[in-house]
Amino acid sequence: MTTVKDIFDHINKIAPYNLQESYDNSGLCVGSGKMRVTKALVALDVTKDIIDEAQQKGAQLIITHHPVIFRALKAIDPETVVGMLLSCGIASVSAHTNFDSSLMNDILCRRLDLHPSEPLTEEHGVPMGCVCELENAVSADDLARHIKEKLGNTVVRYNDPDKTSRYKGGMITKAAVCSGSGAGLWRDALAKGCGALITGDVKHDVFIDAQNEGFCVIDAGHFHTENIFCEYMRAELSEQFKDVKFETAESNADVVSYCV
Repeated sequence: MTTVKDIFDHINKIAPYNLQESYDNSGLCVGSGKMRVTKALVALDVTKDIIDEAQQKGAQLIITHHPVIFRALKAIDPETVVGMLLSCGIASVSAHTNFDSSLMNDILCRRLDLHPSEPLTEEHGVPMGCVCELENAVSADDLARHIKEKLGNTVVRYNDPDKTSRYKGGMITKAAVCSGSGAGLWRDALAKGCGALITGDVKHDVFIDAQNEGFCVIDAGHFHTENIFCEYMRAELSEQFKDVKFETAESNADVVSYCV
């Protein structure tokens, strides 16, 4: 009989919870570790649609990358996702920054056919991101198109230093990767000799500052750079717990729409 705690403990082995950042709230957010699990859904976030799906499919557990409780709650409304989980008797376990530090960027690099050579930086002794040597020099445009194809993005945003006369003809031979919201690390990537940073959630001022330095920042989206969590976790847990059916939630989708 597999319990929520059994699954939590295995996640702790592959992505130790002691590596999570101090601001994070990874782990068992809702439910009891003693709950028996025969079916579980895996998703990037807990949404109301995913809770409905879990209830319809008889799942006792939802495993996500982003914690369903991130900041302290002062009240629980039954109409919120936390209230719905409690009402339905569904547990929620997450692996956020501990998974980022342990596995996420290596998985993202493999998806992009990139080969990490060293961490991009460290925070509190924990590695953040990867630096990758490219097999062939590429333009910013070609690298962005490659990422779009590999991740299945609708849109990839990037600045192209080649569009300015000062940096005309520059090619990228080394790129940094940081899933989620890693735009603040672009100067670390520049200092490591990279010509580009692949990440998500990039603000306008970052594109401007990077362009002025002849550096390319590629915004492949928070969802698309981290949704790789789902298939990895589903496969890993399915191999470990043969008596539990793990599924990537059908409702797991980018909630942002794009007009193209």
